[in-house]
Amino acid sequence: MRSTVAAVITAFACLFAGTAAQAAWNPEWKQRARIGLNTASDGAATSAPADNVPVLVRLHTGNFSFVDAKPDGSDLRFIAADDKTPLKFHVEKFDGLNELALVWVQVPQLAAGQKDAHVWLYYGNPTAPAGSEPRATYDAAQALVYHFSEREGQPQDSTANANHATRSTAKPGAAGLIGGSLVFEGAQELVLPATPSLKAGANGYTVSMWVKPTEAMDASLYAQADVASGLRLSLRGGKFVAESGALAASSSAPVVIGAWQHVAVVVKEGLALYVNGVESARASGAPVQLGGAGVVGKEFKGEIDELQVSATARSADWLKLAALSQGQEQKLVSYGAAEGGAEEEGASYIKILLGAVTLDGWIVIGILAVMFIISIYVMIAKTMMVNAAARDNERFKTQFDALFNSIAVHGEGQAAEEKALAARFRRSSLYRLYASGAEELRHRFVAYAKSGREAVLTDASINAIRATVDARLVRETQGLNSQMVLLTICIAGGPFLGLLGTVVGVMITFAAIAAAGDVNVNSIAPGIAAALVATVAGLAVAIPALFGYNYLTSKISELTSDMHVFIDELVTRIAEQHSV
Repeated sequence: MRSTVAAVITAFACLFAGTAAQAAWNPEWKQRARIGLNTASDGAATSAPADNVPVLVRLHTGNFSFVDAKPDGSDLRFIAADDKTPLKFHVEKFDGLNELALVWVQVPQLAAGQKDAHVWLYYGNPTAPAGSEPRATYDAAQALVYHFSEREGQPQDSTANANHATRSTAKPGAAGLIGGSLVFEGAQELVLPATPSLKAGANGYTVSMWVKPTEAMDASLYAQADVASGLRLSLRGGKFVAESGALAASSSAPVVIGAWQHVAVVVKEGLALYVNGVESARASGAPVQLGGAGVVGKEFKGEIDELQVSATARSADWLKLAALSQGQEQKLVSYGAAEGGAEEEGASYIKILLGAVTLDGWIVIGILAVMFIISIYVMIAKTMMVNAAARDNERFKTQFDALFNSIAVHGEGQAAEEKALAARFRRSSLYRLYASGAEELRHRFVAYAKSGREAVLTDASINAIRATVDARLVRETQGLNSQMVLLTICIAGGPFLGLLGTVVGVMITFAAIAAAGDVNVNSIAPGIAAALVATVAGLAVAIPALFGYNYLTSKISELTSDMHVFIDELVTRIAEQHSV
């Protein structure tokens, strides 16, 4: 019995067990995933190579197994396509509990028109030190990067220039496009420091940010000026307007209210305005020199995220890659399934599914596993009990006539024989009915003998004996049906618990995708598939329990029918031999 239950537990555990994988770059990292970088026509569609591009990698329930990584994400590593060269990266956010992470990876070069370009993400090393290097993620021309991920204090620069904000009256936003954001309500502003690194030189100047206005307005998004010239990026007349000295460029399309838009201004031998990675307007003219403190968000109402300033003129493809890798409808980055390295040719579907199961899903599956074990135990124990009862009942039936005649002849003084019979027929429900009736009959004969009455039963006495046997029948029926309620709970509750896990898993998956801003099918499918694991687990509990319950119900019904028939036979024979 115990070995059978242990085997069932082992089999159930194996159903949900994953296999360890070995990495190709370093065997101490047990997991890796392929991060695709598609610059072909169906991806970012670039026309020229772009160097030192900080690519945003969004990890969430649908594309990454947070269970296999360290809780703080310090074991993350990014390796080039050659599976040898480590890449610089830094983690903006890693929330293992809510299964959401934002990581910036510097890709040394992204060639144009490449569909199969990729890097490798390694994780799964519990002893790995932190590898995040914010200052090394950006090239020397990157003068300032604000992620706005700080919950308190002034916005901090992620580059090596340490151009931290000197003052900010805007409120941190909890759910920006990329992690946090800054919320402006018309009277707030963000002031940048006036440092040499934020001064335009011969290589030009680039300012970019994500903007989400809440209403139509005229406002300054970015302003930087000194005594010689200045640069302004504004909202005016429902359009983005860039100005520097005498140069001005206005976006061809109107600003979309309530939606995130990427806007960038490039200054070098003129002025170029880019909206969502596409050049929207250009003004040609003499080069300008920029410097002085910058002010962001004056009179603006809405949110601003990912403010970047470069002391060089970024190329059109560089800005396009930024816009198409950071937005909600990004087309550059794709996520492959977790695998074990070069020696593993195909990923395990079970491992993909289990790797994407969320914490609430594991809680539901754990409860279902307990229910499964209980149901298997009940089915095995009850099957053994009813089968043993049926066998002993058949043996008792063959000896019933002799036993009944023994009661009639000897009457009393059979304690030793009763113990032997109880041991021989200990599983027989019919014997226990017989024993209760015989005991009641003997008590009456003893009482009659003491009072000098004739050993003859009246109708009332026979009814009393039947009542005693019927009471024993009730207890026997209760014993046969004991623990059957556990099977009905598994049958009815298993699918509902599984459905609960699936619904919550789907909700978390969509919430994580919404927070991460990654809406491609590769990010949605694993999370939805993993959420369905809970439903599968619920059905895996309910279906065997349903079959077992129906089988046991039929066997118990047979035993109950036998007991009813036997009671009628026993009382009838007692009445025939001992009534008036």
